[in-house]
Amino acid sequence: MEDLANTLAQTNYAIDTFYFLVMGVLVMFMAPGFAMLEAGLVRAKNTTEILTKNVALFSIACIMYMVIGYSIMYTDVSGWLPSFGFGIGAEHTADEVLASGGDTYYSARSDYFFQVVFVATAMSIVSGAVAERMKLWAFLAFAVVMTGFIYPIQGAWSWGGGALADAGFSDFAGSGIVHMCGAAAALAGVLVLGPRKGKFGPNGEVNPMPGANMPLATLGMFILWFGWFGFNGGSELKLSNVDEANAVSQVFVNTNIAACGGLVAALLLARLWFGKADLTMALNGALAGLVSITASPLTGSIEMSMLVGMIGGVLVVLSIVGLDKLKIDDPVGAISVHGTVGIWGLLAVLLTNPEATLMGQLTGLGAIFVWTFGASLVIWLILKAVMGIRISEEEEQSGADIAECGIEAYPEFAKN
Repeated sequence: MEDLANTLAQTNYAIDTFYFLVMGVLVMFMAPGFAMLEAGLVRAKNTTEILTKNVALFSIACIMYMVIGYSIMYTDVSGWLPSFGFGIGAEHTADEVLASGGDTYYSARSDYFFQVVFVATAMSIVSGAVAERMKLWAFLAFAVVMTGFIYPIQGAWSWGGGALADAGFSDFAGSGIVHMCGAAAALAGVLVLGPRKGKFGPNGEVNPMPGANMPLATLGMFILWFGWFGFNGGSELKLSNVDEANAVSQVFVNTNIAACGGLVAALLLARLWFGKADLTMALNGALAGLVSITASPLTGSIEMSMLVGMIGGVLVVLSIVGLDKLKIDDPVGAISVHGTVGIWGLLAVLLTNPEATLMGQLTGLGAIFVWTFGASLVIWLILKAVMGIRISEEEEQSGADIAECGIEAYPEFAKN
């Protein structure tokens, strides 16, 4: 019997580790999703630069999280003060796995890999919001601080077992910890950076600056939708028994239906408000549905999950229009999708999870936003003073591709 128990424990360890790795690969696939979405929603003359940001930020995130971020987030966290160590720790041995009685059920390396792609996701949110006018190297310098320090510190408060976990804050897969965090950093950057030249007129009018490639943007949205099954499904952390397999299935179904609800709601509102079926609103509506359900994709019914996603789809349209009226220029709608709707996702937990409390959710929401926005604002201001964060008007006019990368994305076509 002891040999059978040992074999079963090792088999479950292998299954859960493999599941964790595969879900991590799905989340990594969100990186090209963000790249394609943003490349489609910016103007042609800024495409190469936005793609360079996306490939570089992923690499920076993996390095910084390996060097220091993972240790900050998960090693000896106590209250509001995480510890500052280096590396990702030792791998589990077979004896440790067996002695844990099931508490150690996946590889430490698989945990790092799964967590690091979440960090890259948060940083990708910043990329789209500051597009078309930020210096490439200023953005990459911010990525070092964001992925190595800002994100891991607030992550330690919740997923690392710190003060927010003690306060009863609930965020299953990161509506706040990942998405609102990325949006708060983006908002700070956008406020320091200012709008694109010509976006807003002298009398408050909003001048449209349409993206260059709607097929590419649509592809990016579908890739993100696909990768989100890893984002939410992998956050269940386990697959190797009947209850966990059923839970993962519920997460997948709720995640999918929330995206559907968000897209349909945004498309209908755009048709009623603007008189046209606005594709960009539909794309952002699907993403809003996904962000909405991410904080609680397990505990709600499929019908409630659809409703949560639909409300997210309505909110994202209202937020995009509202930010334009406030002269906050976000070329891809990232602050609205991940920030406004991220807040809704945290509050929607109260509708589906009976263990969640209003005070716990508000505490988490406030702490994550204040820390991320405040720390990011300081870093953006330092970068502005030290190296400058905005390209010149002439470079903005000719396009960031030539100014920052020297390569045009569409050299054979006329650029707008």
